Amino acid sequence: MSQRLDYAAHSKSLVDKLVALSAATKKEGSIERGLLHLVDIRASQINGCAFCLDMHSKEAKIDGERELRLYHVAVWRESPLFSARERAVLEWTEAVTKLGEHGVADEIYARVREQLSEKEIADLTFAIVTINAWNRLAIAFRAVPGSADAAYGLGRAGLQ
Repeated sequence: MSQRLDYAAHSKSLVDKLVALSAATKKEGSIERGLLHLVDIRASQINGCAFCLDMHSKEAKIDGERELRLYHVAVWRESPLFSARERAVLEWTEAVTKLGEHGVADEIYARVREQLSEKEIADLTFAIVTINAWNRLAIAFRAVPGSADAAYGLGRAGLQ
């Protein structure tokens, strides 16, 4: 499958704004970078976004994430490799990504609230919303996994 069109070239101003939001969630948000990698990976898995899953797995590895944990993100509930805080973040990521008819259940909010402050939950939710936007763009326009590796220095991950 080849990419349908270069949406960044056609809608540069809008892409720049989404890039700015992504950067803000990392720089100004209260959620640590390692958790943001888990968010990006899990949302991309749920949405079936090969481009984003490829990119964010490589970024996580470059930033020091253990490769085995990358393999376990899809099965985080059964894996002993994630802390209670990480589990809450992953559960919230799933709930916000797969919004059902009745939104996010109170029980899920209560569990994330046990682990994160209100500011962290708000910042986390912005990060989830942002990766979901990127996923939808990449899927709609068939972004090719690995095609941004050179531009972003992702070859350093050693996950070719």
